[in-house]
Amino acid sequence: MTTTPELGTLERAAVDALLAVLPLPGVTRAVIARDLSGSDAAAAAAAIASAVQASFVGARSADLAIAVLDGSALLGAAGGDSALVSAADVLRPSLEAAASTLGTGLLGASAQGDASGLIGDDEAVVFELLGGSSGEDTTIGWFAMRVREAAVLAPAAGSAASDADVLGRLGRINNVEMALTVELGRTRMTVRDVLSIEPGAVIELDRSAGAPADVLLNGRLIAHGEIVVVDQDYAVRITRILDVADGAL
Repeated sequence: MTTTPELGTLERAAVDALLAVLPLPGVTRAVIARDLSGSDAAAAAAAIASAVQASFVGARSADLAIAVLDGSALLGAAGGDSALVSAADVLRPSLEAAASTLGTGLLGASAQGDASGLIGDDEAVVFELLGGSSGEDTTIGWFAMRVREAAVLAPAAGSAASDADVLGRLGRINNVEMALTVELGRTRMTVRDVLSIEPGAVIELDRSAGAPADVLLNGRLIAHGEIVVVDQDYAVRITRILDVADGAL
């Protein structure tokens, strides 16, 4: 766990973005965490054992985790104890906000589990989430972030890969299945609105009628298309293939 105050602006930008949307009342600031020891060690260990975590993959990849001391605060943010909304759902927007500072990439699914390995890693920067006045700080939780710079491999001198070499390597994974998804649109809803959904409810999406649908491969936008019907089944007719830069979510 990194505890030195001399950290880069990347981690600070991430925790500031997280604080702006964190659904926990009373959190006012974040500081580099102290050693997780003393009389609150047991409570800290319990919180870290049920932290919400996600990994971001992009030009800069990172592992992120949020641990909260008082789990009932998350229930309050969720609007009550409902099986429909988990701690991972409540804290997902906060992880997304932190990950958005890392640039282009994809944030994986958030899940609740033991984050002691991440928080105890020497490469991780851990912030203590504090509430109250500066003279009477109260620890509410922790945010951990471990950045993993993507390695850029330069070709060895005299061994530049030809197109045939690239195609040959791709041929080895021709039979690997990937998840292709067609998305008509999205929307954002409060937890209260989600819990009030009933049969017959109409949810408006951020896409007008007749607008192209998004085609995603393993969660990455690769094309636009229009919905058609083939033998009474829905299908998509591709209308535009996107470049890598255009397809970044």
